Amino acid sequence: MTGHSQRGQCAKRMSILDAAADVFCRQGFAAASIDEIAAVACVSRQTIYNHYREKETLFVAVVEDVMNRANAMLFSVLSAFPADANNLEDDLTAFVMRLNKNCICNHDGKFLRKLVQTEGERYPHLFESWRQHGPGKLTTALSALLARLAQKGALVIDDFDVAARQFVALGNADLQMMTLFGGTPTDAELEKAARNAVRTFLRAYGRPAAEKAGAPPQLAAISG
Repeated sequence: MTGHSQRGQCAKRMSILDAAADVFCRQGFAAASIDEIAAVACVSRQTIYNHYREKETLFVAVVEDVMNRANAMLFSVLSAFPADANNLEDDLTAFVMRLNKNCICNHDGKFLRKLVQTEGERYPHLFESWRQHGPGKLTTALSALLARLAQKGALVIDDFDVAARQFVALGNADLQMMTLFGGTPTDAELEKAARNAVRTFLRAYGRPAAEKAGAPPQLAAISG
């Protein structure tokens, strides 16, 4: 196959995956039809069957494609986690905003959540893979990043895995109802939710100001 033909086949395959993702998200697996997917992708029904054999094979390919994109974006965002405590509240707030905007509230994030809700019981093995390689890796990576900050004296944490899960939960707390019903938060709403989350987290795990400033501990008054 020539390079031109390979590029054409790749473009056609991506067009089918994008169209199928749109239709599966709107209709669910059971109601989605190959004819509708073909119409959205501007290809023939037979072209889809030539690439994917059956609807279930196409569905699995769509989920895997979206998971790969979501995971790539997730680890791109993780690379921006603050490395020091010079401006910790603002830096963590900016990080949570990027995480929510690019991984939770974006198109792929919404798509995966909706499919988990509607198709998770039908395909538990498929979404267990996503859980392990997406949210599971997120908390593992965050645990290591929080440990790095703790080693530098910025945080006081006994259990980094628990702290990582709480950090993610706090970051989503103010956005859950909106995203549950398909809403997309504004930048101002993302910033407010992130700021609330980080301030709560730092109240629980931040090193007290007196310790950070190197102030000696206060001695209790001795009476009598």
